[in-house]
Amino acid sequence: MNNLDKSRYVQIGLKIAYYRKLNNWTQEKLAEKIGISPGYLSQVETPSFIQPISLATLFALADAFQIPPYKLLQFDDIKEIP
Repeated sequence: MNNLDKSRYVQIGLKIAYYRKLNNWTQEKLAEKIGISPGYLSQVETPSFIQPISLATLFALADAFQIPPYKLLQFDDIKEIP
């Protein structure tokens, strides 16, 4: 995986954490809502751990947050992780 892709996964994780907190949900509650493990969600949200997600998971997250999926992929400024 190249550094730009790693940066993108970090940004997706940060967006997920943002929307989760905006809804006042714990990782456990969100994971239960979309049918994934809390441990996996924790890995996705942790910036120091690069964890890819599937489109099915991204769509489930967007549905849970009641936002269009592109919102989780919209980045202001991407910098590559060295």
